[in-house]
Amino acid sequence: MAQIQQFLPFILMFVVIYFFMIRPQQKRAKDEKKFEAELKVGDKIVTKSGIHGKIAELADTTIVIETMSGKLKMERSAISMEMSAALAKK
Repeated sequence: MAQIQQFLPFILMFVVIYFFMIRPQQKRAKDEKKFEAELKVGDKIVTKSGIHGKIAELADTTIVIETMSGKLKMERSAISMEMSAALAKK
């Protein structure tokens, strides 16, 4: 019983860290993958670097976006889920 009481603070600390840090991060990663999978040609998006454009072509891991200055090819992971969702609400 005394050994359990010694490790109880560490166990509680791990539980708190899991529910406040690890679990939300896993949920966010899952939501971002779902967002990337649901992209389609014609969607207006914003990249993480702030480039606004419309999806012109889709490939497995890359996309081509059409901007005012031309077309750019980039990775799907470069699209910002939050900024693109805010743009879609406008």
